[in-house]
Amino acid sequence: MNQSRTFPSLKWWKLPSSSSLKEHAELIAAISSGLLILLAWYGEHHWAPSFYVSLYVTAFLIGGFAKAKEGLEETVKEKSLNVELLMILAAIGSASIGYWTEGAILIFIFALSGALETYTMNKSHKEISSLMSLQPEEAFLITNAGYEWVPVKTLQIGDQILIKPGERVPADGRIVKGSSTLNESAITGESLPVNKSETGDVFAGTMNIDGSLVVSVTKPANETLFQKIIAMVQNAQSEKSPSQLFIERFESTYVKIVLAVVALMLFLPHFLFGWTWMETIYRAMILLVVASPCALVASIMPATLSAISKGARQGILFKGGVHLEHLSHLKAIAFDKTGTLTKGEPEVTDFLPLERGMGHSILSVVSSIENESNHPLAQAIVSYAKKNDCSFPSVENVKDHSGMGVSGQYDNEEWKVGKADFVGKEAATAYKDNYAEDLASEGKTVIFVAKNEKIVGLFALKDTVRNEAKAAISTLRSHGIYTIMLTGDNDRTAKAIAEEVGMDNYIAECMPDQKLQEIKTLKDHFSHVAMVGDGINDAPALAEADVGVAMGEGTDVALETADVVLMKNDLPRIGEAIQVSQKMNKIIKQNIIFSITVIMLLIVSNFLQILDLPLGVIGHEGSTILVILNGLRLLK
Repeated sequence: MNQSRTFPSLKWWKLPSSSSLKEHAELIAAISSGLLILLAWYGEHHWAPSFYVSLYVTAFLIGGFAKAKEGLEETVKEKSLNVELLMILAAIGSASIGYWTEGAILIFIFALSGALETYTMNKSHKEISSLMSLQPEEAFLITNAGYEWVPVKTLQIGDQILIKPGERVPADGRIVKGSSTLNESAITGESLPVNKSETGDVFAGTMNIDGSLVVSVTKPANETLFQKIIAMVQNAQSEKSPSQLFIERFESTYVKIVLAVVALMLFLPHFLFGWTWMETIYRAMILLVVASPCALVASIMPATLSAISKGARQGILFKGGVHLEHLSHLKAIAFDKTGTLTKGEPEVTDFLPLERGMGHSILSVVSSIENESNHPLAQAIVSYAKKNDCSFPSVENVKDHSGMGVSGQYDNEEWKVGKADFVGKEAATAYKDNYAEDLASEGKTVIFVAKNEKIVGLFALKDTVRNEAKAAISTLRSHGIYTIMLTGDNDRTAKAIAEEVGMDNYIAECMPDQKLQEIKTLKDHFSHVAMVGDGINDAPALAEADVGVAMGEGTDVALETADVVLMKNDLPRIGEAIQVSQKMNKIIKQNIIFSITVIMLLIVSNFLQILDLPLGVIGHEGSTILVILNGLRLLK
């Protein structure tokens, strides 16, 4: 009888994927080159010269191929010399005078530093790669026939999709049915989950934790907040800072100078100082090695990319190295008020009924009348009533009196809710000994309640200051940064908010063009000026400022115009962004000073004939690796 046998699968043994090999190709080439060098060095004492030299040549080809190709392609494309070519020439020059080991080690360390720089680049893109992996490719579409899995890119605005517990949200939308807890850390950087129910907004890439949701799609797949974050950070990583651009322009000129000096070094010392031809050529090759600005070139980009990645992880999106570099130089910051310093939604701060015992009944009737209005102040009163567990009795003949207030009938009695002029100015002024004036002086909007032409209550509402705004402004002022608020509100409200937050100054009744003009005026007095806003009216000022900062929940225009985006509307992140900028600039300065110092010491040591080629190779390439590692510190 034949019996089939099942052999256990060898899951512990797995070939590396082609993508993994490609990702680590430079490192594999560098290590292979290093192993061949060790083998050839051993062979110098045991094998024929032709054999170990062939090993050195192989090490040259494997370790130097990537950099040689990169250098040649860049030379042809940019029509300028570069560091890669300089290093390849130095290695070939060393081999040509019999220093095979030194030339090969130069190629090995150069390849290793290149692999490390590539690792830094890949590391800096990690936040984006992890975000992109969170984007679902399919959505569970609700159709007339039932449910259907469809590609996310085919979703249209208005389509309804089902999102089950444990699934990621495939598209931006608004909840039409259900409630759940969502983890939005991929978007906002906030680790704590948030509760959302009907009419709540959800974002692609976030995790639905514990409830089924029916969501109506509000944006196409290519316009989601998730995709905008990816695009902004990718653009930021490709945009170069002024320091990086200067170094790249400087590189070509510097390489030409080095090659010219090396050409002179090949014969002048023999005639001027009496050096032997061998010593002259040897010193010229060492100069070719140690004068190469590899460390200088690597001083900026790894640090900048690391800083951009760190910001993305903290919910701060920088749209380029230039803006990141400018942040540490800020001398003044202008803030929009509504939606930036304040929550952008009015809240009831005071409720004063005519008599204490009447409060609950008055609030119930008023909230029923206001519930039929869409005005923000009306909705704020309704929300206040709900928080106080008020009932909503049936009211009749509700009328909206444009710009004044609303009226209605309850139990055959006439009720009015609105401005002083609407309920009777004299009575309003006399109510509670004109307490309304004191409330207005605090920047609050006062709404009166009249029952049968007699005032029986008063509401004071205010667009409340964000809890974190005071701390953010205090931190900025402690850094010596001048703060000013630009708002379209009246002077009394603007003054109250500015004083509460702790602003240095404020300007009220600002139209968009006036905000723009105020930024220009600030730039006349301060070297670097930032603008923080969230609305369409802030866009011109955001564009004019040296650094425009947008709130993550702001309008699309503000997000597109700004240079920095605070994804969680968290104002203290501005202080953190400035600290990241300062740390980045500090590391870049350290790298530049260190790399120039090493180059100068090596050049002087070479002219004094106290530097050998192996030490020159180690000193030069070692400094390159150190500046890259120093830049990586920003990822912590």
